[in-house]
Amino acid sequence: MREYHENTKELLRAICNCCGRELKVRNGILMEGICSVDTDWGYFSTKDLEHHSFDLCEACYQRITEKFVIPPEVAENTEV
Repeated sequence: MREYHENTKELLRAICNCCGRELKVRNGILMEGICSVDTDWGYFSTKDLEHHSFDLCEACYQRITEKFVIPPEVAENTEV
């Protein structure tokens, strides 16, 4: 979950939706890794036309993905 300043849209806080830990933010910049998920549910689901979004800290992401039968695909970025 992210909170932004109403007028400037500067990032004020980032909180892991899973464990509730507040992630480090300095001068509007997130200072640690975060996994942001945004998805729109379509027809043929129990969440027709709903939009869901959440943020996970790196520890929660690791704990959740370790349970996957098929692990996430991982590729190295050469540019940031």
